Amino acid sequence: MSAELSDLYRSLTVVADGVEIAHPELVRRHADRRARVQVAGSAVAVAVLLGGVAAGGRLAFSADGSAPLPPPAGTPASPPPTGSALPPSPSPSAPPSASTASPTPSRATPSGTRSPEPTGAVTAPPPTSIPDRAFFVLAAANRTGLESTAAGPVLPALCGARYPSESAVVQRRARSLAYKRPETRVGSVPDGSYRHSITIYRPGRADDALRELRQAVRACPEQRMPDDTRTWRQRLLDPGAYGDESVLFELRAPYPQGMGDPGADEVRLVRAVRVDDVVTVLWEQGWEYTAAERAQVDADSRRAVAAIEKWLG
Repeated sequence: MSAELSDLYRSLTVVADGVEIAHPELVRRHADRRARVQVAGSAVAVAVLLGGVAAGGRLAFSADGSAPLPPPAGTPASPPPTGSALPPSPSPSAPPSASTASPTPSRATPSGTRSPEPTGAVTAPPPTSIPDRAFFVLAAANRTGLESTAAGPVLPALCGARYPSESAVVQRRARSLAYKRPETRVGSVPDGSYRHSITIYRPGRADDALRELRQAVRACPEQRMPDDTRTWRQRLLDPGAYGDESVLFELRAPYPQGMGDPGADEVRLVRAVRVDDVVTVLWEQGWEYTAAERAQVDADSRRAVAAIEKWLG
């Protein structure tokens, strides 16, 4: 230290009334420490400035439409301030749907994937007309070629019975056809004939028709026919398995004098079969006092039902 500076400090000591002044060496050490602090503060400021520049560059990169850089690994996301409400993030707009119908339900398949759930079978509307194909065709050995669509009753009279289900008839068609037994030569007199009818009822009414027919047979165990002096007896028989349900009954009376085998009866058979809302009736009417044979009527009844079921599909 120079002599002038030492003299100056001694003078200040005298002027300060005895107050002790820090030694020059101590003052220099304080000055050196302050300088180091200033240098460190400058370095921190430079680092902060560089960080701000980097952040600004990153923000500028995001503003150009590119994805922002991710935060450093291990940096936790800052939670929003307590009580603050952040606006919900807008969800991506979905393209407009071509249809507003609800999606078809799905079900799991064995592979674990999902497949559309079946919507179920579509119920066909009830028929309103009867095509020719709804009528059965006789077996080749039974055909005579004799057939007619002339009007007439489709059931025998049963003590004047009335059928309320007639008000539910949608359409009815009927025909008459003659048949022969296989052993009868072509061109000979037929062995019998049928009155065959098909009736469409309104939904839920066809079973009423069969119920009413059973009641009519039970209520008429015997009767006299117009223009016939004989007494006819009616009774229900085991109908067998035909269609959804069926009714079978017979009409029986002694042969007129001189007709048929002595002591034998003339027999007519009537079978009504329901398939859904359709009822087909096969009424065996004979031919010149012949008697119906159950085996023949059964076989032709099966043909009649098969034709109905094929038509209704």
